[in-house]
Formats: sequence, C-alpha cells, structure tokens
Amino acid sequence: MTDPSLLPFLIPHGIAVVGASSGPEKLGYGAARNLVNSGFGGAIHFVSNRPGNLFGRPVYTSLDEVPDPVDLAVLIVPSPAVMQALQDCARRGIRAAVIVSSGFREAGPEGAALEAECLAFARSQGIRLIGPNCIGLLDTHLPLDTTFLPPPMPAAGDVAFISQSGAICAAIIDWARGQGFGFSRLVSLGNQADVNETDMLAAMACDAHTRVLTLYIESVGDGRRFLEVAGQVARQKPVVALKVGRFESGQRAAASHTGALAGQDAAYDAAFERVGIFRAGTSEEMFDWASALASCPLPGGRRMAVLTNAGGPGVIAADALETCGLQLAALSEKTHTGLGSLLPPAAGLHNPVDMLASASPEQYAACLRLLLDDPGVDGVLLILPPPPMHPAEAVADALIPLVQAARKPVVVALMGETLIQAAARRLRSARVPEYRFPERAASALSVLARRAEFLARFELEDHAITSKTWRKGQIRDTLGPVWFKQSALEGKPGSWLDPDTVECLLRACGIPTAPVRLAATVEEAVVIAKEVGYPSVLKIASADIPHKSDIGGVVLGIMNPDEIRSAFEQVMKNSRAARPQAKIDGVQVQRMVPPGQDVIVGAARDVQFGPLVMFGSGGVEVEGLKDVAFALAPLNPHDAERMLSRTWAGRKLDGFRSIGPADKAAVLDVLVRLAQLAEELPEISEIEINPLRALAPGQGVVALDVRVKL
Repeated sequence: MTDPSLLPFLIPHGIAVVGASSGPEKLGYGAARNLVNSGFGGAIHFVSNRPGNLFGRPVYTSLDEVPDPVDLAVLIVPSPAVMQALQDCARRGIRAAVIVSSGFREAGPEGAALEAECLAFARSQGIRLIGPNCIGLLDTHLPLDTTFLPPPMPAAGDVAFISQSGAICAAIIDWARGQGFGFSRLVSLGNQADVNETDMLAAMACDAHTRVLTLYIESVGDGRRFLEVAGQVARQKPVVALKVGRFESGQRAAASHTGALAGQDAAYDAAFERVGIFRAGTSEEMFDWASALASCPLPGGRRMAVLTNAGGPGVIAADALETCGLQLAALSEKTHTGLGSLLPPAAGLHNPVDMLASASPEQYAACLRLLLDDPGVDGVLLILPPPPMHPAEAVADALIPLVQAARKPVVVALMGETLIQAAARRLRSARVPEYRFPERAASALSVLARRAEFLARFELEDHAITSKTWRKGQIRDTLGPVWFKQSALEGKPGSWLDPDTVECLLRACGIPTAPVRLAATVEEAVVIAKEVGYPSVLKIASADIPHKSDIGGVVLGIMNPDEIRSAFEQVMKNSRAARPQAKIDGVQVQRMVPPGQDVIVGAARDVQFGPLVMFGSGGVEVEGLKDVAFALAPLNPHDAERMLSRTWAGRKLDGFRSIGPADKAAVLDVLVRLAQLAEELPEISEIEINPLRALAPGQGVVALDVRVKL
C-alpha cells in the first residue's frame, strides 16, 4: 500500500509551479509547458513574481492567491528562496513539494546547511520533499509531466524508472523516444533530502501500469529498510538495478582477508541477491532486461533453442547463451523430423537451427512453432538478419502471433539497422523484445531464467533460520550477561580479541576449534606442547601481525621439545625482523590437526546492510585467488549451499580427481552458525576463520586460526 503522504506526488489533484516563467530559456518555462502539454487532468497553477498569463492561464504572485485544488508544488526558484517557498506551501496547506532548484548539498557546506534547514522545516510542517537538485517526475498514464526537459514525454509503457541522477533521466528519456521504449512512471530523486529510493520503490510498485521497476542507484540511505521493502516488492514485480561505484577508491580495507574483500560492492551484490534484485552491469543491460521481464513469460528451465537463417550469428548466440549460464536444448527426434520436412537438405537441424538465407516468413513461423512445442525447450532466441529474399517486416508479421500466444519466452535478435526498421516497429508495437545482437538477447533470456528460479526459491524455503536446534539469542544466552561484562568485548573499538575470548565465543555457537594456548617463554612453550600433544603447531602471538605465515611466523609439524625451542627462536626472529614495532605477546601453541581441505569463512559488518558472510578458498592465497562468495546474515542452509556452489573451494568439497571429499555438511553448519554469531553480536566488526579445515566426510571441521575484531 502506498504511503498516503506520497500520494500528492503520484496522483495530485492540483499542481502549482512556483517560479514559472514566460522566458523559453528558463527552467520554469519548461516545467509549465510540459505540465500543460502532458494532458494532466487536474488543476494547473502558475506562481511568479511577475503577474500575467502563461499558456492561457493566470500567473499569481503568491501561493495564497492560488485557488483550490492544489496539493503539489513544483519549486523552481533560486536556492535562497526555497525556504520562503516552503513556508508559503505550509501556510497554503500544500504537503508535497518537488524542489527542482540546485545549490544545496551538492554545492558545498553552505548548501548542505540550507538543505538541512529546509528539511527540518518541512518535517515540522508535515511536508514531503522530492529533491532538491532534481528534474521532477512524470507519469505517462495519468498523464503528468513536472519535468523541464524538452518534449515530448516518452511513450506510455510498463517500466518504472527511479533515478538518483537527473542527467541520467534526461538521457534515458531521449534514448527511449528513439528506441520506442515506453515508461509508466519516472522520477528523479536528486539529493534525496526526504523521499528516497526506498520510498519510491514501494510507491511505484503499487502502480497497476507498472510491471517492472528499474533503479539507478549511487548509494542507499537505509540498507536494512531498503532490503525489507525491496524484498516485498521483488516477490510481486521484477526489480532491476544499476548500482554504480563498483570500484570506488574509498572501499574499506582491513587487516583481515574478510575485511579487505568485503568491500561496499560485495555488500550490494549480496543484498541484491538476498531480495531478488537483478543487478545490471550497464544502462543498456538494465533496460534490455526490463523489456524482457515486462513482456515475456518465464521459462521452466535454462534449456534454450536458437533459430536463425545464418550460421555465424547462430554460433555467436550459442556462445552467448553458455556465457550467460544457459544451455543449448537437445531437440527431440520429433522436432528434428519436423524441421527436416520444412527446410532444405543443407539446413542445420541441430541446435542452433540454421534455416539458411532463403528462409521465408512461413518457414520462420513453422520452425518456431516446432521449437516451442518441444518439451525439452524452455525458450527460444530467434535471430533475424535482413533476409535476402523477403522483407524483414514480413517475417516479423508471421512471428508475432506465435510469440504472443507462446507460454515460453521468445526474444529476437533483429540484426542490422536500415533494413530492419519496419520490423523493429512492428515487434515493439506487439511487445516482442528485440535486440540488435545475439549477446543482448541471450542476456535477456538469462534474466528471465533467474527470475523464475528466484520465485521458485521463495516457494520452497523460508528465509528465517530453519535449523531445529537453533534459536535467536542462543549465543547471548549461552555466554550470559556476566561474561559480556567481564570479557574483552567491552574493549577498545578496532582491537582484536585475545585467544581465550575467541575460544569462548566459538564454543558458545558450536564451532569446533583446535584450542590455542599462549606461551610467553620458550620453556612455557615446551610445557604446553607436551600437554596438548605432538605433532604441534607454533605461531607468533601478536595483534599487530595479522598474517603470520607471510613473515615466517608459523611452524608446522613440530615433533619434540628440541623442535619447539628451535621453532620459538625462529618465529621470534622472523617476526621482529619483519615487524620491528609490533607488540609480541609470545607464541601460540596448538595440537596439529589431521589433513583435510582448508577453506576460509568469515563475516564483516557492512555499514548499510549489516553482517556480510564470506566463504572461499582458504590459506594464504585467498586475496590472490579471490575465490570467494558473500551473503548477508542470517543464513539458512539453502543460502549457505548457494555460497559453496559459487566457489571452487565449495565445489571441491565433493571431491575432484585425486582430491578426496570433505565434510561438506559440517562446513555448511559452520557458515550458518557464524552468520548467527555476527548477527547477534553487533560488538563484533569482523570475524575470520582461516583456515577452517574440513576433515573427511562425517569427521567434522576444525577452526585452526581465528581472529575477531571489535
């Protein structure tokens, strides 16, 4: 249900343009012109410091003079005058305003202070704001256009666009005109002083004319709220986002591998995956996907057929489908026979189906019908370069009825430019997605398959923790309030916990460890090694040396006291040479664990979305290989399984050639438990187990090296 306070933006009864102008070069002129030309059926009022008439309507010198109805103001006045305009709105009873004016936060500290002042006043009066520094909004079905952009409006369609950039909106609208791409609603949010992407996502999702929502995002104001709203919306309507800033230099680095790899972009990827938002890599891809999602039925699987009249494009399509995670369908014998009866002997009857250049509109249609009837085909990528013997539009006319009636998706790679324009217009009019190259068409089919899988996933699983032995608050209850009071969790932010506290934490959430004991002197190390048993492992103990093996701070396979003494001297010497300023507490002594597969598991707290869990290849190569997957906490076993499937480290747990299988179930259990630990204890900013050793199936796992940061 739409927030009632946003309704004046979406279905206003009357609009006042404050700052309307008779000068064609002024933004106030453009906004007034577009509002009148849009065909808006409500009241339209103009306010300016110069009285007169504009587009056949009176121009008032004050909002006080504007007659009812008026529930939305579009403010196009210099930034210093915006506060007065808001005060006028409050006095007039207007509770929604689009601030087109610039000169606020984007202009520096003084502008930011003015923006904060305007927001504080608006909130005190119950006025909702879009902007400042935006181009406004439009609705092609109402219709309504409050922007100042050159006319005409884009065509009416079923894709909504929410953008944090006004310039992107302007460019996209002009692009859409040339492409015949239709929008239902479009809104530019600007600085998002008040109304933000989450507010508008929820509001636009309620629009009956909108089938797909698209987002241009630079940042998210409240990550947790965004996830909650987007998760609800995405189950009802597809959401495609272009999140920019993938490689921004300000991404957080940390001493742990988890912290270093869990940058802001990984958090957005994990967040989008959790709630079912499809992240596009380019602007073009965002609208390619939106077109398919708005027009096509969803496939029952990933098996696709390619139908073409030319061999080269068919090979391109086959490669593109595989690249996008789809597969070429194996055609049935019945389909082969049917194709053979329709096509010349030289035609290619196997997938991709090459009808040859002589293919007629009738052959295109008959072959498409056979492919759609094949139970082993989930969708069709149809390629149409300009046929040498027939107009491309004739082929389009023959295909359109079949595509519209099909219960499987069909996308068209309409290759060319001048010779396919008429065909393109007919396909667009019939709502058949068409793309200039097979790669784009394959990408569109891929997002349809992912959408189908996303919806099926939520029919099968609950995103709450599903383990019968797990309950919320279990870790805190196990540790108890006294332990929290006495433990190092009340230590200095940014500090690393001592091994005893780490051991206690992992024991509380049921993650097996190889107990670590601290030895300050070589003789203490000898005594401890005898107690824990040989073979032993010795590691330098220093919070200032996070990656011990990098500087020769670890010795494995120690078998007797003499080797302990030698190893103690060696790691001390190496550590002091490599890190002269480090505070060294001594050495850590452990019993050596049997061989197995080493992986890394960890969690880092993202400022927007909360704990981000990591899994991947462990040991010293984790940052070099970057064989890692991320997901937001909490996790259920299905989430954890998907993380494993996306990495070589996870797939290898099932065994590969000479590598024996490991205890995959135990690794999955640790991921779920670690996610719960990170979720329940906000005192922890990072936790990393590297390596977590997975033993033989049924033998469990052991956390060999654990670091926890406040």
